Amino acid sequence: MKKCVFSLLAGVAGVALAAATASAADLPAREAPPAPIIAAAPIFTWTGFYGGVNAGWGWRSDDDESVVLGGAVPGTLFFENGDDGGFVGGAQIGYNYQIGSFVVGLEADIQWADTDSGENVRFVPAGVPGTFIPGEFDNNLSDWFGTVRARVGVAFDRVLIYGTGGLAYTDDNTGWALGGGVEWALPVNWFGSSAVTFGVEGLWLSFDDDDDGDGFVGTFTPAAGGPPIDVFAPGVGNNDNDFFVARAKLNFKFGTY
Repeated sequence: MKKCVFSLLAGVAGVALAAATASAADLPAREAPPAPIIAAAPIFTWTGFYGGVNAGWGWRSDDDESVVLGGAVPGTLFFENGDDGGFVGGAQIGYNYQIGSFVVGLEADIQWADTDSGENVRFVPAGVPGTFIPGEFDNNLSDWFGTVRARVGVAFDRVLIYGTGGLAYTDDNTGWALGGGVEWALPVNWFGSSAVTFGVEGLWLSFDDDDDGDGFVGTFTPAAGGPPIDVFAPGVGNNDNDFFVARAKLNFKFGTY
């Protein structure tokens, strides 16, 4: 009798164990935690509109200038120590479009120019190279100019190297501008911009000042005294008003990152 009881208890225990094992097998397996989401860093692009300010220095292409005093005395004005430059500053707006590593764009700027009126010069009459007449030259240049230029460059991530060229103009004249520069995108985004860029640029500008052959370019006042004498550009040779500008630029880029 005792043996039968033990056999019965063993059978019940075996059935219970089998049922527990089957129930455990039917339970859903615990899912592994999802992998963390890592956002990819945005890739910088030069595409977008921008605007900013600039400042620099401009000076004429030569330290001498062929002139005619009073419409009758030809000669040359020599500028002392090459000190014939002045401050330039202004603002620019533009748009860039990046295609792979290449960047194309359009930029317009407006500049104020310190034309350095009242420069100390020496006048040497033609044919008498040993005669130097000191005096002061007050030029007739416009105190502002602007340009509208295309830009084409190559981007190395946040560095852009480019060439530029197009139209230059003043209040009474037109010409051309040609140059190039390098620009860096800084790791900041001030004033709600998508990026801030800093660059340096050089521009060669040329304005045709004497289409009529005897354009008035300023006055010459002798240091020894006397009234100012009108200075004209001669009617021969290339008398375009050429000068070079080197400047630093700060831009705020908007739109595409």
